[in-house]
Amino acid sequence: MSAGYGPWLLGMSPDASTLGGMLGGMLGTFIVLAATTFGSALLYAISGFGFAVLAVPLFLLFLDPAPAIEIVIIISTVLSIIVLRGLLPAIAPWLLFRLALGSLVGLPLGLVAFRYADPILVRAAAGAMIFGFAMLMGVSRLRSGQPGQGKHWPAFAMSPGLDLAAGTVSGIAGALVGQPGPPVLIYLLLAGTAARTVRATLLAFFALSYGVTLASHAVTIGIPAPTWLAAGVLLPSPFSAVAPVDR
Repeated sequence: MSAGYGPWLLGMSPDASTLGGMLGGMLGTFIVLAATTFGSALLYAISGFGFAVLAVPLFLLFLDPAPAIEIVIIISTVLSIIVLRGLLPAIAPWLLFRLALGSLVGLPLGLVAFRYADPILVRAAAGAMIFGFAMLMGVSRLRSGQPGQGKHWPAFAMSPGLDLAAGTVSGIAGALVGQPGPPVLIYLLLAGTAARTVRATLLAFFALSYGVTLASHAVTIGIPAPTWLAAGVLLPSPFSAVAPVDR
């Protein structure tokens, strides 16, 4: 965690003699986190995914894993509910149900890992998730652009069993690193799902997944008041990014 904004906002009590020197760092860190939140929310409002993928790595540079991931989960829950409006008719209900059911299976595993995992391992897991997401998306684009290749890999053709599996992996990822999106997004895109259905179903899934994950963190692990405060302080930034896109 940074020596400035992080300790003050998240409840640590700095020595009075160092308080003056921390003010500049606090302001700078807040600006970086607010800008990160704004950019991530703008990407999320436009595409329907990407908030946690972009926000988590940068938050982890300035905050400890637990508050960083919990802040992202809080903001993501609110954003998902707001952006979902207007896309409800495009949701595939049975697909959403199977993804949500799988997520409920994976959620307890992710919570256990989050509670006992070393912070370095949590950071590594977040990085591995993003790297794997980028690699699979790149390979998918290359394959789809080659002659004779279809829009998706046969191994990823949609089925109820794979829906549940994708949801389970997403539940683990959501609780552990605050990123339930990449597993489901990769699955839906590689299965050749229509773009509007992907966006609407993802947003609905995020609203459910983040909401349940947030409640689970609050009940089983506990979210300190300063973490709620930090999320509340940062919320105006994503609202200002989403409002123009969501009209």
